[in-house]
Amino acid sequence: MTQVNAPTSGVALTAIGVALIREQESRRPDRLYNDPLASAFVDAARRDFARIEGGAARWERVEALAQQFFAGRSVGVRLVDDRVAEAVAAGCRQIVLLGAGLDTRAYRMGLPADATVYELDLPELFAFKEPVLRAADATPTAHRHVLPIDLRTDWADPLREQGFRPDQPTYWIDEGALPYLPPEDHLRAVATLTALSASGSRFGLSRFAVDPDAPPYAELRRLVAGDTDAQIPPDTGRPGEQWLVEYGWRTRFRAWDDMIVPLGRDVAVNDPEVGVVLAERV
Repeated sequence: MTQVNAPTSGVALTAIGVALIREQESRRPDRLYNDPLASAFVDAARRDFARIEGGAARWERVEALAQQFFAGRSVGVRLVDDRVAEAVAAGCRQIVLLGAGLDTRAYRMGLPADATVYELDLPELFAFKEPVLRAADATPTAHRHVLPIDLRTDWADPLREQGFRPDQPTYWIDEGALPYLPPEDHLRAVATLTALSASGSRFGLSRFAVDPDAPPYAELRRLVAGDTDAQIPPDTGRPGEQWLVEYGWRTRFRAWDDMIVPLGRDVAVNDPEVGVVLAERV
């Protein structure tokens, strides 16, 4: 049997698409960030896809879909970068990525040596990611801990066992993994991070309006589901701004169109309700 480490279906496949986006952004003369490791992930994934039956055609679909999402998703990466930098400047020395994917912020952002990055994602994702990082001789600037774990299970205790301190301010990052969970698991994850958050911790809750039946989103569901029938996760029962306020977060909303102005990219959505709820633990 051919050994393939790259995720070719399932939610972990979305990480390949984001790596493609980061690689393309890094090649631009007006790039918003530089991710030298993105090309290593892309090259390794391309080779793995070529080893499976129908893999070349499937890889072309992944590339085409990444191109369709490129403009907005790449700007989104930069906006999270900026919030990470702000949180570190404010004293957060713990950064937790929920659904880390092929994130490389521990390597590319010049995080301080006294910071610790915790990456949580599915075991099959890290089975691909870690060998690529080792082959690239990648060295993080901050401490980095990997937790191969399903976010639908208990991850609070494993996080503590890796040295996480609930009494220290934390910046929590979710770049789209939690909405893939069933609503009750999404709510449980946010409740867990709330319980683990000391005063000064930060979290961003995205508020987007998308048509799930639009061709790019329908194709994304097909790829993730391995071209079987895929159900759209319900939105009801998920945590929102009011939930955060009730559980001890101070919140403010920033509209997407306002946040992107300094970046000079034409990705406005012209909807004042689309953006991010920025929350700080009080």
